[in-house]
Parts: sequence; structure tokens; C-alpha cells
Amino acid sequence: MFLDVIHSNVADTWGEKRNTLQMDSVDQSGFPHNRPPYQAVAVDEAQLDVLGQRLEQRPLSFLERVKTQCCCSGARLKSLLLGLFPVLSWLPRYSIRENAVGDLVSGISVGIIQLPQGMANAMLVGVPPVFGLYSSLYPLIVYFIFGTSRHLSIGTFAILAIMIGSVTAKVELLDNAVEQIDVEAAKVNVAVQLTFLCGLIQLLMYLLRGGGVGRWLSDPVIRGYTTAAGLHVMVLQLPLMTGIPAQRHTGLLPSVWTLNDVLHGVTSAVPGALSVSSVSMVILIGGKILNERFKNKLPVAIPWELILIVMGTILSVQMDLVGQHKVQVVGHIPSGLSPPVLPSLSQARELFLPALSVALVGFSFLSALGSVFANKHGYHVDSSQDLLALGLCNTVGGMFQCFAVSCSFSRSMVQESTSVKSQMAGLLSALMMLTILLKIGQLFEQLPKAVLAVIIVVNLQGLMAQFKDLCLLWKCDRLDLVVWVASLISTLVFNLDLGLAVAVIFSLLTLIYRTQRQVCTLIYIPLSILSSSSSSSTVVLGRIPGTDCYRDVLLYTKAKPVAGVTILSYPSPIYFANSQLVFTQIRQTVSRDHKKNPAGVHTSSSSSSSSSGHTWRHTHCMVLDLSSVTFMDSVAMLALFKVAEDLDVQGVRVFLAGCPERILSQLQTQGCKADSLSTLCLFPSVHHAVLRWLSTLPRPLEEIKPDATEC
Repeated sequence: MFLDVIHSNVADTWGEKRNTLQMDSVDQSGFPHNRPPYQAVAVDEAQLDVLGQRLEQRPLSFLERVKTQCCCSGARLKSLLLGLFPVLSWLPRYSIRENAVGDLVSGISVGIIQLPQGMANAMLVGVPPVFGLYSSLYPLIVYFIFGTSRHLSIGTFAILAIMIGSVTAKVELLDNAVEQIDVEAAKVNVAVQLTFLCGLIQLLMYLLRGGGVGRWLSDPVIRGYTTAAGLHVMVLQLPLMTGIPAQRHTGLLPSVWTLNDVLHGVTSAVPGALSVSSVSMVILIGGKILNERFKNKLPVAIPWELILIVMGTILSVQMDLVGQHKVQVVGHIPSGLSPPVLPSLSQARELFLPALSVALVGFSFLSALGSVFANKHGYHVDSSQDLLALGLCNTVGGMFQCFAVSCSFSRSMVQESTSVKSQMAGLLSALMMLTILLKIGQLFEQLPKAVLAVIIVVNLQGLMAQFKDLCLLWKCDRLDLVVWVASLISTLVFNLDLGLAVAVIFSLLTLIYRTQRQVCTLIYIPLSILSSSSSSSTVVLGRIPGTDCYRDVLLYTKAKPVAGVTILSYPSPIYFANSQLVFTQIRQTVSRDHKKNPAGVHTSSSSSSSSSGHTWRHTHCMVLDLSSVTFMDSVAMLALFKVAEDLDVQGVRVFLAGCPERILSQLQTQGCKADSLSTLCLFPSVHHAVLRWLSTLPRPLEEIKPDATEC
């Protein structure tokens, strides 16, 4: 019965508008009689549901959702297995002829780089270099089975190594105040516990479908944070490069205190360490310059880090740098593999926040870099599956005494440049690490630590280049510039773990500030009101004659305001924190516009009852465009109903236009019936709302002709 009434009302409205169109098209605008009449019909949401035959969507109950998720079939089981083990989907179809050469070259090239980077990053963590080799072996095998990206190189990552090193430094401080304790073993224990806990957090995030959680770490936060981490690492390498003894500090301004120790101990610098550092830096920087200059002529970049490690080890043995020049060397590197041991997690409470920071940062880098390569080469990566893969890399790696890993930008770029085809290259790199651990690891025991420190510092040039962001952000978004600087300063002041938390909180506060700062955009008001408005971001739009397009009157001279109509648009979510500000501004704007922009007519109850059923007089109309409002909470909904009722008493008709499906559902579930529905009309667009308002007036206004074309 209800549908018949709606169809009848739509048909009557359709016929009246068609007759009006045929008259107006000749008398007013000169358009031909056969112009499509539907373009001027004012259709509300209820009529549009009937005309479009909208389907009812009933939400599933909890038991129905559980039944849907738990139903099992052969196809579903196969899809589940291929999703959990992506290697099963591509390995059977692996083409040796097409892919083997590229994967072989890439695996060997990256494996060569894994050796120095693994040892150097182990120094950042504060553990013996062999644990860096462990971390370059087991996670690669795990990601080979569970990962979805073809180009990412999993293994040690300098940023995560720095974060873990800031935690292990506290162990050294504690042990200095107690009796003789095996500090090295204590550091390994802390690093392993933190890594295992980090993996558990990532697995929990996967179970909670948190594959998109990395998006909360915005690019300014990450880049400011990593820049500060790079500065922190450079300061920490100064004692190794100079031979000056310096204590690792925690708490406030740890880098400043370390730099202070180095400057005060400059007279005790070791000449041998300074010489090794200077020569190594000249060789490495010069080699990278040559690689960059001849990169188009070289099939593969020359691995200067590996050359430097081999040369440093040979010269250290030949010149007896340890005995004669007091240069620190790597020391004992055990051969073979360590058996798996389940970490005790005895310090889980103290390590939870650092582990959470490492988990978020590691996955954020992996997800972002994986998406870049996937978009560039035209394949799909599953961020949720990669979160599972990374969580398994860290949990399994923690059992084998690895520290937390992620993807490396430099190694991933090498894999891409060598035409990698699949993660088979990662498996080959893991086999190289296995060979080194079993056979030739002991050859690097005499490698000077100053060489590894130089490798770390020189490879931080990419992070230092991020200071160029300051100029770019100054031009495009100064609020993001504030976030970048705040992330840098907080990380330098509060260390890496607490600094990241402060940076993220500050970033979220700026997000709230952006929504609070947004003001209602006045779409149709006279220029006189604009001049009296205190908001500098108010945009005045008018209708371009002959169309239903509305543009800024300051940019389009033909755009004209509509008499008797105030149309407001808010471009952000409306919720408890900004609803009072938004609706207070709406009240003030409509009250001012009601006086300065009247319709010029007074509609009686009889003239308006045919279309709306109201018994009050309406001399003005306010159309609220919600097309850009992604959500409204219950507080904002109640405030909206209250504003509509108050304005209706004042003789102002309230229309809602362009409501997203989510807000339409909220209007129904929030009880948008009875009194609220008598004051609100929902329309699919602003133009439909304006046409409906004009149809309630005793005579049509000449400012808007109903024969407007669709834009």
C-alpha cells in the first residue's frame, strides 16, 4: 500500500513537472519541447528508493556470521591454504627458463650485502655480530613461505636495530652498577625477548585484522622519526670510530650526553681507530660515487661494503691492529647454528611498549615499501598476509636468537635493479648466509669495529637527505611540517621508544585540530555576508545559469546566489568534539542569512502542505550538504535533530542532501522518525533539494529554471 502511494505521488509530481517543463522550455529558456523532463524533477530519498528499486539489506546476526565464516568446502579449504601459504600458489608454476637467471643474480648480490649489514646492525643492537648473521638467515626462509611481495628483502633493518639497541643499553647501565655479570649474554636475552614479543604482537594484530594499522603512522611522523634515529646512530658510532670510551645513556637527551662524553674524551682518541675510520670512509664514499656515476654501465653495483670488510680483515691480521694499535675488533664468531629455544618472556611487562613500537614501525615500512613495488610492477600484495609473515619471522627468529627484522630499502632496491622475479632470490641469500655461518664465519673475527661503524654512518646518507622535506612541507602543508619537526625533536629528547609514542600522539592531535578547524562552507549566500564572516576559509558558491553546477562566485562571474536559500557544506566528520562548534556556526549563519537573503514570499500552510505536510510558515530554506561527511556519532545526530527543530520553529525549512549510505542508516537507527522526520527531508543531491523548495513557493523564482542540465 505504501509503495502504491509513493508511486502515485511520484507519477503526479512527474506529470506536473513535465507540463511545467514544456511551458518553461519555450517561454523562459528557449529550450526545445522534447527536452528530457526527469532532469528537473525534485526527488527525495524515499521516492528514489522506489524508483531505483532499492534492495533491503538485513544485517547478519552473530550466529549467521559465525556460520558463514566456519562453513567448509573443498574450494574454501584450498583458498585458505593458498592464502596462508602463498608459496604454494607460485612455486608450482615457477619457470626456470624465465626466472632463474634474475633470481640467481639477485640472490647472490643481496646475500653479499646481507653480510656487512647484518654484522653492522648487530652492533647497533649491542649484541655480537654473529646474531646479525642469524637474523639474515631464518627470517628469509619464513618470508619465502608466507610472504607475498616479490621484491622485498627481509632481514636486519637499521631503524629497528637502533630501537632495540636503545633498550639493550639499559642492561649495560644496570650491570655497571652491580657485580660482574655477563653483560653480553644479558643483552642477547633482552633482544631475543623483545623480538619474540614483537612477533606475538604482530600475530595478534593479524588475528584482529589489523593489516591497515600502519596507516596511523603518517609519513611526516615516520620520516621525522627516522631522521632523528639516524642522528642518534651517527652519534653512537663516534666512540667506535675514534676509540674514545663513552657510556651509553638513556632517558632524556641520550644522544647529547653521548656526544658530550666524546667531546670531553677527545684527547684519549686512538690514532689507529681514527686512521682505519678515515681510510674506510674515503674508500666507501668514493666507491658509492663511482657506482652512482657509472650505474648505467654497470650490470650490478660494486659491493664496496664487502670489499671494505675483506680489506679491513686482511690488514687487521697483517698489521696486528689489536696488539700494536689497540683497535677494537669483532672478536669470536662461533661456527654452526644455535638450537631453537623458547624465550622466557620474564621481562615482558617492561619490554611491551618497546616491542609495540618495533612491531608498528617494522610493519609500516614493510607495508609501504611492498605497496610501492607492487604498484610499480603490476602485481598485488596482501598487507594482512605480510603482517602474518612478519610476525612469524620475528617469533620463529626469536627462538633462534635473532633480533627483530623488517624489509631493507637498500637491499630491496638492489633486488629490483637485478631483475628479481620472486622470493626465490631471498632463499638463495639465506643459503649464502648458511654457508658463511657454517664455513667461513671465523675468518671475520679480526675485522675492526671501526669499519662496521663507517659502513653504518655512510649508509645513513639517505636518512639525512630527509631534511629536504622541510622545504617541501613548508610550501605544501605547514601543519605536516610541525608534525615532522615534533617527531624529530621528541625522538631526540625522549629516545626512540618513548619518542615515537609522543610523535604519534601529537600527530593524532593535529588530526583532531584539522577537524576542529574546518568551518562550514557556505554554498549560496550573498557577498555581503561573506564580508561580515570571520572565517577566512568560507567559500561562496553560486549556480551557473542553465546548469545544476555550483561554483565559487569569486572564480566564476556567472555564478549567482539563490534567493531564500542557504546551503551549507561541511567537509569533515562531525562528532562529539566538534559538533557544538559546527552546529553553532550553522545557527548563526542561517539566522544572519534569513534576514539578508529572504525568499521574497511567505508560504502558507496550505501552499506547503501539498508537498511537505507542515503546518508552520517557512520563509527560508537551509540545505545541509553531507556528501563529504564520512560519519556522525550519536552526539552529532542529536545535535542535528535539535538544530532542525529549532530552525523549523523560526520558519526555516531544513533539507539534508547527499547523505552517504552510512549516515542514512544512522538516521534510521537513531530514531529519525515522527518529529524529526517532520522537519527533515532527505534528497540525493543539493539540486533536488533546491527544486523541492522552489516547488513549495507560490510562484517559481527566475534565479533557477527547472530545465537545468545534468553536470
